[in-house]
Amino acid sequence: MFIGDTVFAHGGSGFMVSQPAMRMAVEQYAAHKAEIEALTDSHWAGDCVLGKVFTEAGVKFTDAWPIMQGDYPGLVAYARPDGRPIADPNKRVWCYPTVSYPHLLPPHKRVTMFVYKRDGRKERVQFDKITARVSRLCYGLDPDHVDAAAITMKVIAGVYQGVNTIQLDDLAAETAAYMTTTHPDYAVLAARIAVSNLHKQTKKQFSAVISDLYHYINPKTRKAAPMISEETYKTVMDHAEELNSAIVYDRDFNYQYFGFKTLERSYLLRLEGKVAERPQQMIMRVAVGIHGEDIEAAIETYNLMSLKYFTHASPTLFSAGTPQPQLASCFLIDMKDDSIDGIYDTLKTCAMISKNAGGIGLNAHCIRATGSYIAGTNGTSNGLVPMLRVFNNTARYVDQGGNKRPGAFAIYLEPWHADVFAFLDLRKNHGKEEVRARDLFYALWIPDLFMKRVEQNSTWTLMCPSECPGLADVYGDEFEALYEKYEREGRGRDTIRAQKLWYAILEAQTETGNPFMLYKDACNRKSNQKNLGVIRSSNLCTEIIEYTAPDEVAVCNLASLALPTFVDMNEEKFDFKKLHEVVQVVTKNLNKIIEINHYPVPEARKSNFRHRPIGLGVSGLADAFLALRMPFDSPEARQLNIQIFETIYHAALTASCDLAEKLGPYETYPGSPVSKGELQYDMWGVTPSDLWDWEALKEKIAKDGVRNSLLVAPMPTASTSQIMGFNECFEPYTSNIYSRRVLAGEFQVVNPWLLKDLVDRGLWSDNMKNRIIADSGSIQRIPNIPDDLKALYKTVWELSQRHIVQMAADRGAFIDQSQSLNIHMQAPTMGKITSMHFTGWKLGLKTGMYYLRTTAAAAPIQFTVDQEKLKVVDTNVARNPAKKRGIAGTGSPATQSPTPQPMYQSKQLQNSEVANGVPTPSTTPPPEAEAAQTPKKELPMRAPPFTADLPEGSSPRLVAADSTIGTPDEEVQRTVKQDEDAADDSKDREGDIYADAVLACSIENPEACIMCSG
Repeated sequence: MFIGDTVFAHGGSGFMVSQPAMRMAVEQYAAHKAEIEALTDSHWAGDCVLGKVFTEAGVKFTDAWPIMQGDYPGLVAYARPDGRPIADPNKRVWCYPTVSYPHLLPPHKRVTMFVYKRDGRKERVQFDKITARVSRLCYGLDPDHVDAAAITMKVIAGVYQGVNTIQLDDLAAETAAYMTTTHPDYAVLAARIAVSNLHKQTKKQFSAVISDLYHYINPKTRKAAPMISEETYKTVMDHAEELNSAIVYDRDFNYQYFGFKTLERSYLLRLEGKVAERPQQMIMRVAVGIHGEDIEAAIETYNLMSLKYFTHASPTLFSAGTPQPQLASCFLIDMKDDSIDGIYDTLKTCAMISKNAGGIGLNAHCIRATGSYIAGTNGTSNGLVPMLRVFNNTARYVDQGGNKRPGAFAIYLEPWHADVFAFLDLRKNHGKEEVRARDLFYALWIPDLFMKRVEQNSTWTLMCPSECPGLADVYGDEFEALYEKYEREGRGRDTIRAQKLWYAILEAQTETGNPFMLYKDACNRKSNQKNLGVIRSSNLCTEIIEYTAPDEVAVCNLASLALPTFVDMNEEKFDFKKLHEVVQVVTKNLNKIIEINHYPVPEARKSNFRHRPIGLGVSGLADAFLALRMPFDSPEARQLNIQIFETIYHAALTASCDLAEKLGPYETYPGSPVSKGELQYDMWGVTPSDLWDWEALKEKIAKDGVRNSLLVAPMPTASTSQIMGFNECFEPYTSNIYSRRVLAGEFQVVNPWLLKDLVDRGLWSDNMKNRIIADSGSIQRIPNIPDDLKALYKTVWELSQRHIVQMAADRGAFIDQSQSLNIHMQAPTMGKITSMHFTGWKLGLKTGMYYLRTTAAAAPIQFTVDQEKLKVVDTNVARNPAKKRGIAGTGSPATQSPTPQPMYQSKQLQNSEVANGVPTPSTTPPPEAEAAQTPKKELPMRAPPFTADLPEGSSPRLVAADSTIGTPDEEVQRTVKQDEDAADDSKDREGDIYADAVLACSIENPEACIMCSG
C-alpha cells in the first residue's frame, strides 16, 4: 500500500512501515488519538484499527506488492494483544502479531528458516509459537505493563539458521530480565522462561534423576563415576514414590532470574556438562543427604527450604548426598609449629581443606620474625612474607571444589609481631611483587592493650614470638602483664609510637579493604569455648570464633534464615513464632551434619565431634525492614533487629538443649560458661526482653545441658542471598540500582522494593531510571520522590555508620560467635575511620570490621547519560499514596546519647522503660512486630553525633583559583553525604579521641596529623 507518496506494505496481520511512512502515520495518530482510544475495547486487530483511522483521515492506500522488490521496511509497527494500538512518538514501535520478512520477498528470493528442537528434530521457524510460549508464561502478571510481543520481536531479531530452541529461550529470558527496569513483573517472567527452559531439558522424577547421577559413567575413562553416594541412592530408591510425590516443581518458578541462574551455573549437578537437576530436586537431594532414612525430617527440611524459610550454606548445597559430602563452610587452623615440618604440615592441611570447598582462617602469631636466629642451621629467618607467599600460591592452585569457588585463606596476626608493617603491605596494589601476596586476606587479632596505647598516644613495642614466647597464649590482664614484662626486660625489637602503626593499619584498609579488625580480648571473654583455652583467630569471613590447637582444626557448619519470608505481608507483622520453629529445625539439621560430614583432615573431625559448634545466620534483614515499611535507621528497625536475634538465640538453645536431653551434652561442656548458667547476653552485661522465657530455658539447660558449644554466627551470605533473591545478611542496600552482565549485554537492575513503590505511585520512567544511575543509586536528590520513600531507601552510604555499629552491638548480646560486619564510608579520612574503630571496640564488638568499603564524596558528571533527561521536576503526583496499601511515614532515627552504648542497658536499668530515648524490648509485646506507623515528618531527624560521619572539612581539598567561584552545581547535585553529626554535639564524644589535631588528617596530608607524623 501507499500512504501519500510513500510505500506502506501491509503484512496481513500487522503493518510493516517504512520510516517516512511512520512519521506521517504518527502525525495522523496525533490528530486522531481520541478515535483510536475509543476503539480500545472494540477487539479489532491493531492493523485494522490503524487502517480504519488512516482511511477515515483521508489517507490514500495503494497496493505496494508489485514495487517492493525485496526491500525491507525500516520500522515495524504493532498493537497489543488486546487490540490497543501503540503509535506513540515517544516510544519505539514494533509489530504484533509477528510477521517474518521473507514473506514480503518474491518467491524466488524467499529463504525458509529452520530451528532445532530439544530432541534434535529440525523444524521450520514459526514465530507465532514463540509469542504463544512467552504469552502462556505471563499468567498473573500485569497485562498493562508486561508485553510478550516486545520480547518476541527481540527474539526474532536473534534468530539465525540452525539456532536451537534452548538458545531462543535463553534469549527470551535475558530480554525479559533486561526489561525489568520497565516493570517488576518482567523479573518474574524472566525467571519463568528460564525455569521452563530447564524443565524441558530435565527429567521430572526425582528418583530417575538420582539414578542417572548414581550410574554415571565417565566417557573419558569409561569407569563408573557416581555423583551420588550409595547411601543416598538406596534411600531414594527405597522411598521413591513418597519423595517423588513430595516435590512441588511449581516452586521453582518462585526464584528470581539471577537467583535461578546462580543455581544453574554453580549448584545444580551436571552430567557431561549439561544440567541434570532442577532446583527442587537439588533441595530434596540436600534434605535426603542430611537426614538419610528419616524421610519425615527430610520432607520437612525440603518444604522449609523450597518455601524460602532458610537455606543451608553453599558447600552443603554443593555436596549433600554426594560420595564425599564435605558440607562445612569454615575451618580455623593453628600453625602447627614454627619449623619446616610444622609450616608445611599446616600448608598441606590448608590444601586438603581448600580442595573440599572450605574457607580457611589461619593464625601466624608463632612464626618468628625477619632476622630471628634459626638454631638448626645457625642462620636467620626470612620472616613472615616469604612463607605467606607460599600459602598464597597454594590458595591460587587449590580451588574450592573444582573451580566452583577460588581458594580463600585469611591470615591472622597480632599487632605486636615484628613483621606487622610488612604484613600490612602484602595486599597493596603497588610495590615489588616479591614482597606481595595479593590472593590472601589479612586480619589483625588485636589485644585491648594496643587500643589503649593508641588512645593514649603511647609507645608500642614490636616483638618476635621466638624471643618473647607465649603472648598468643594469653589474653586480658595476663597478656598485659606478660607484654609489659617483656618490655621492661628489653626483649622487644623496636619501640614506636602506637599511632604510627595505627596509621599504617588505616592506610592499608583504605587502599585494600584489609586488614579485618577483630578484638582478641572480647572474642575470648565472651566465648562459650573459653574453658578450652585461648582462641587465636577467626575464620575467612570473621564470624566464627572457635578454639584451635595444633591437633585441632575448628570447623563450622552454616545455614541462614531468610527473614523476609517471616513477614506476614497481609497483616504487616513479623512472625516470631514461625521463626522460633524454623530455627529449631535448622539447628537440628546442622547438628546432624556434624555426624555425616566428610572431614578433609582428622584434626577437623576430632574438633567438631568434641565441641559440636554450628553457625546460624540471616539474609534479607534490609528486605524485612522494607516489607514492614521501617527505615533502616528507625527505632522500630533497631528494636526488630534485636528481637530477631533474641528469637534465633533462644530457639537455637532450646533445640540444642532438646538434643542434649536425648543424646547428652557435647564432650567439653563441663566448665563452659553455659554449664555455669552464663549465656551470651550475661557476658555482655545486658538483660533480654520478655519476648521469650529465658529463666525457664536456663533451668532446662542446667538440667540437660546443650548439644552444641556455639550456635549463632551471622555470615555474609553472598551467594545464598542471591539465590533467595534477598539482600545480603544484615546489611543495608549498597545501591538502589546496579548492573548485571549476561550474554545479551549489560543492563540495570533496580531495588525491587523501590521499583514497585515508584511504579505504584506513577513515578517510574526512563528519566527516573537515568537520574538514579547518575546519582550512583541514590534517590535523596530527586525532587519528586516523597520524603517517606527517601527515608526508606537510604543506601548504606547515606546511613550513619553509628547506626550500623550500634545495631551490630545490639544484636551482639545474642550472637555467641561473631558477625561479618562490613563498614562503608564516603571519603574516608584517618579521623573518621579511627572514630568508627574505637566506637566498635568500646561497644564490645568481637569483629570490629570485616571489609572497609569506601567511595568518593562526589561522583563525576555522568557524560554517558543525557543530562537533559536527568532534570526531574517536582510534581504533585509524587504525593499520591500507594495504590495497593498505605505506606507508613518516615520513622525517625533513634535518639542516642553521644557516648555509644548497647541498646540493652546494664542490668541495673532493667526496670526503666526508656533508655537513651529508645524503648527497650522489655516494653514491646511478644511475639510479633508490626509495621512502622509513625507520622510522616517534613524533615527527618538527623542521626546522633558520630565522627565517622562528619565531612571533616578541614581535610585538604582542591580550591578554585578565583575565590568567588563556588563548588560547581553538578558536584553539589551529585554529592549525597552520609548522615552527619551536629558540630556542637561532638565536643565530649567518647569515641572521638582526636578531636583537635587529628581531624586535620587525611591520607594525602599525613604530616598535618600528630598521629601520622608520630
